[in-house]
Amino acid sequence: MKIRPEQLNDHLRKGMAPIYVVFGDEPLLVQEACDAVRAAARGQGYDERVVMDADAGLDWEALRHFSDNLSLFTQRRLVDLRLFSGKPGQAGAKVLAEYAARPPEDTLLLVSCGRLEKNTYTSQWFKALDQSGVTVQVWPVILDRLPGWIAARMRAKGMRADPAAAALIAAYTEGNLLAAVQEIEKLHLLYGCEPINAEQAAAAVTESARFNVYDLGEAALAGDVTRVVRIVNALRGEGVAPPLVLWVLVQEARTFYQMSWQLAAGANIEQVLAALRYKRDKRAVLARQVLKRYPPARWQGLLHRAAHVERVIKGQRAGSVWGELLQLGTALAGAESVTPAAAAR
Repeated sequence: MKIRPEQLNDHLRKGMAPIYVVFGDEPLLVQEACDAVRAAARGQGYDERVVMDADAGLDWEALRHFSDNLSLFTQRRLVDLRLFSGKPGQAGAKVLAEYAARPPEDTLLLVSCGRLEKNTYTSQWFKALDQSGVTVQVWPVILDRLPGWIAARMRAKGMRADPAAAALIAAYTEGNLLAAVQEIEKLHLLYGCEPINAEQAAAAVTESARFNVYDLGEAALAGDVTRVVRIVNALRGEGVAPPLVLWVLVQEARTFYQMSWQLAAGANIEQVLAALRYKRDKRAVLARQVLKRYPPARWQGLLHRAAHVERVIKGQRAGSVWGELLQLGTALAGAESVTPAAAAR
């Protein structure tokens, strides 16, 4: 039986299934769902807990042992199976399917794992666990909804914060849910249930954003100049190699330069996107917007500017490496008009 994460607590209050499978690519939310199952299990008398790591050479016969033998020392036990890869292998798949066919009365099985591949949902072992128990799929919180998620977490703790405070925490933590929760805990210790405004939040939060070079390319194409500045500064602080940052920006500029020239020559935009596997990609909408925004000459100018930045990185031209990267990133985001002549100066 499939249920949503927000339905889990109500389900657990009504009674427990013999098997729970919690999976998804947001570790904090997976951990919290598993914690809820463990707490409910303790309340139901599952006093013994056995942790099994399936990705560390697990002997799957040990799980079969639990299904064939009653506990000798406690009335009930919780088997906490960590399947981080989501791939039990042939031996594990067979044991899990057999276990689900006749789960023991004195044992509760909790399986936790990360994101599952699409074909896993139709595998025999997963369908067997779903039919005999409960599966909970955890989805990551997208950036647009993060302020609302933070506000809800604060309300659940009895805190009162204005929307600007929640938005500020979201901006500083940039999708890092664990960091967001830590900031909420910090504010709770500082202010308790007192009203919290943006100024108080700003004084307490810390920069916990998780950035990589691909975030930079996405922010630049989205035209988000402010985020480009923050990402470049974060990458610099983390010691990311400048050539890697330049490579990402050049790849984006070169790709859109080619696409814009194809469109200018009369090609169909759907064909152009499909050729680059953008047709069903989540970036397809963004690509259409960018291609309408900039003509081929602008992309050519950006590539000329990138060549100048490369020479600065190699020490062949004077200039600040990170300053040049920042200017290139903001130019890609539309902060200024770039022409080949201007870039060459």
